[in-house]
Amino acid sequence: MIFPIRKLLKAHGGIRLMEIKHKVWIEKNGKVVFGKGRDDILKAIDEQRSLNAAAKKLEMSYRAAWGRLKASEERMGMKLVDIGVHDKSMQLTPQARSIIDRFEKLEKDVEKLLHSADQDFQKLIRPNGK
Repeated sequence: MIFPIRKLLKAHGGIRLMEIKHKVWIEKNGKVVFGKGRDDILKAIDEQRSLNAAAKKLEMSYRAAWGRLKASEERMGMKLVDIGVHDKSMQLTPQARSIIDRFEKLEKDVEKLLHSADQDFQKLIRPNGK
């Protein structure tokens, strides 16, 4: 059974039917350099110390993870991971850590801005202006 919006809102104590959505990423010449997926890959590498283990944790293929990592490194012109000489483990470079930190701050800043805008729109767009 389909309810008119007014009855649905009244019956469910003002269910929010509208949300502002967003997705943030960085591009260079129209190609992705960094975003949530790259952020997840780097954090998983940092935790697992291995691209293979990081890919498994993220439920993606090694090839896909490797391709995204290499593409980002090439597009940024810098190494994001170092490989240990003796144990072959992967560690994030200081630049990769700085990029992760700044990207996460950007996402929080955008979330804060959109939360504020969402509250404004919720007040402006109400059934019968209430």
